[in-house]
Amino acid sequence: MDSWIFWLIMAAALGVAEIFTLTAALGLLGAAALLTAAVAAIGLPTGIQLAVFILSSVSGLVLIRPVAQRHIKQPPVQRFGVSALVGRPAYVTREVTGLNGRVRIGGEEWSARAYDETLVIPAGATVDVIEIEGATALVYPRG
Repeated sequence: MDSWIFWLIMAAALGVAEIFTLTAALGLLGAAALLTAAVAAIGLPTGIQLAVFILSSVSGLVLIRPVAQRHIKQPPVQRFGVSALVGRPAYVTREVTGLNGRVRIGGEEWSARAYDETLVIPAGATVDVIEIEGATALVYPRG
């Protein structure tokens, strides 16, 4: 078998492996194998082919992979509006039942209902906002 075919098969295998791992390392090794296949197709000896593969692999992993990793990592999703209130603590200003009540969330007063409709949460208690339904906060006592 010609050496360029070996390098081409190696490049394809590494490319497929990259699809499953998404590490950006195997894809760079596959690109190095593809470059080496081109060098082998020209007819350069095996020692030069190995040198090209090693140099291109190391330079790709050292120079390109860190840049790719920074672009792959996404910043945490920032919630805004009423969805940002879910999970926040609230202070009960008027007794909360399964039907009605009032809570203060971050300086604003909201209508509220107990998430568990059988609960009665007294004024002055601290609760967690579980969900927002329209303009009503569904809350559960901290425990």
